[in-house]
Amino acid sequence: MEILWFLIALCMLTAVIGPFVLRRRSGIHLVEPGSPDAADPDTYGFLRQEEQDIRLPGPDQDLLDVLDVVQRTQDWHAASQLLAGTPREGEVRWQRVQAFAGAASLELQQQPGVGGAWLRAWRLDSPKDAGGAAVFAEFLVQQAWRSSAAGTDDFRIILEEARTACGEAALLAPGDPIPYIVELAVARGLGYSHEQFDQVWAKIIDRAPEHMGAYLAALHYWCEKWHGSRDEADHFATTAAARAPQGSLLAALPLFAVYEHLPEVNLVRGFYRSAVVTKATEGALFAVHAARPDDPMLAHVRHLLILFLVRSERWAEAMNQLVRVDGHVGALPWTMSEDPAATYTIHRNLAVAGYEANGGSPATLPQ
Repeated sequence: MEILWFLIALCMLTAVIGPFVLRRRSGIHLVEPGSPDAADPDTYGFLRQEEQDIRLPGPDQDLLDVLDVVQRTQDWHAASQLLAGTPREGEVRWQRVQAFAGAASLELQQQPGVGGAWLRAWRLDSPKDAGGAAVFAEFLVQQAWRSSAAGTDDFRIILEEARTACGEAALLAPGDPIPYIVELAVARGLGYSHEQFDQVWAKIIDRAPEHMGAYLAALHYWCEKWHGSRDEADHFATTAAARAPQGSLLAALPLFAVYEHLPEVNLVRGFYRSAVVTKATEGALFAVHAARPDDPMLAHVRHLLILFLVRSERWAEAMNQLVRVDGHVGALPWTMSEDPAATYTIHRNLAVAGYEANGGSPATLPQ
């Protein structure tokens, strides 16, 4: 028992002094705000914490404009038109379905019984609208995870309803992978067997074999904390990366697998510079450099890279990612925090301080 208390105390001490040790080893020193030696993120053109958009990982002005209209007028037609004009097989449509569903779910949380009325009207007024059916299925999934504890009766009831909604959405759009991608979250929550999961996955691969969003959703299922293991998740990710065509961001999937299995308390010095982490980070950097500049999943990979590059003290490389995503923080790893903008800003400020402590400045940062 005494050993247990000692280990608990050691973990708590590590959590408290870890950040200070990191700053000391890397030449970063805490100074008073306003000091001539203080690193200033503003000089790099970064937005302040309160200005960071937590809804999206990167810019999508068409979506933001439509969201503003829908939420202001409570009229769903603009959302329907936007989805109808967005290619089915691409990543953008999936992100927009998630955004509309998330907006309705958040409205309902903030105004119980009233919020998200536009989505209910959308389903009632236009039951054959494939876009509305997909958004509603994703809305139910987000409601389950947002409002109920996993494994409870309420959680399962909502996910069963979501599974039915996924089937209805699939019937309305036979070639659309999105209803099946939504069902991946249902599979995780309801505990599909591996055989059941593979049946859903096969339908996605038939329709969109390189859909990064689908692979990320499937990776959750194969993780140790759900229905797989560390080895199964790593195998899933590395196999996808090995088969990825030139320019595909699937080469970054192993880094997401590493992230999903990060230890809650890290007592190993140099963990973020270990061979496993370094290899996954290098793979993600390669994927980012090879990807199309307009790839809608690029921001997702950049955000996760920032976490690993900062924690491994690769300051200049972290800054190269930060200047390309600052302003939008609606992505892993920040969305796992209660305050995504604050968590992102802490890592960004550490990167700026580390960069300048090693001789960097706005003038030396490639744009």
